[in-house]
Amino acid sequence: MRDFTLTDTDFSRVRSMIHQRAGIALGEQKREMVYSRLSRRLRELGLTEFTSYLAMLEADKHSDEWERFTNALTTNLTAFFREAHHFPLLAAHAVNCPQPMNVWCSAASTGEEPYSIAMTLIEALGSRASSAKVLATDIDTQVLQKAAVGVYTMEQVSKLPQERLKRFFLKGTGAQAGKVRIRPEVAAMVTFTQLNLLSSQWAIKGPFDAIFCRNVMIYFDKPTQEKILERFTPLMKPHGLLFAGHSENFSYVNQSLSLRGQTVYELTSAKVRA
Repeated sequence: MRDFTLTDTDFSRVRSMIHQRAGIALGEQKREMVYSRLSRRLRELGLTEFTSYLAMLEADKHSDEWERFTNALTTNLTAFFREAHHFPLLAAHAVNCPQPMNVWCSAASTGEEPYSIAMTLIEALGSRASSAKVLATDIDTQVLQKAAVGVYTMEQVSKLPQERLKRFFLKGTGAQAGKVRIRPEVAAMVTFTQLNLLSSQWAIKGPFDAIFCRNVMIYFDKPTQEKILERFTPLMKPHGLLFAGHSENFSYVNQSLSLRGQTVYELTSAKVRA
């Protein structure tokens, strides 16, 4: 027996609201996911139906509940050095770039990706990496809080080589046994801040040598993808790199980007910032 009923009308409203708020295009197959995640909010608020919950949101566009609604419907699958073929390309690009290196990770989740970027820059640049910066943003405030702490279980780092574990992590003891923390010199390179890619203004400054936007566009429809990519390119340095997810194709959406490697694109348009 279910605690609540998610009607077709309610589900349709959820899909419309999350698309308007975060650009996420939820398919019909996401109905069970929507029920599971939002039903937790209904229980915490003591509500008995989705209709009342959605009406509450629509009644106050500035309610703090919108943040919880968005967080609940955001998917955060990540891992250290996920899609590993990207990081040698980033390292080679960093060596050839004028310093200091500036990278934007636009879907930081719980921090594994931006910290992987920082580790790569340290390995590639050595002492010069101290001037490199990694901006890590995400729409989900809860995962950003976890990312900023920089503490992970041994299972989360189990696939990393021992050399990287020793170089970039501190092993927990006592109450923190079985966990590791990102070393301060790595954490110092990364700045975490909340950002909605659909916001009319982005409170960030470029230009960036590289932008990571991996496994994000798959949640947006094509018009939304086009708008975001059009806003990316002015923030990129000439011949800057844009890293996509394994199932994403950016050159199809934006002609300023040319495929350089497996799901890695180079800004080659004459319109790049001087």
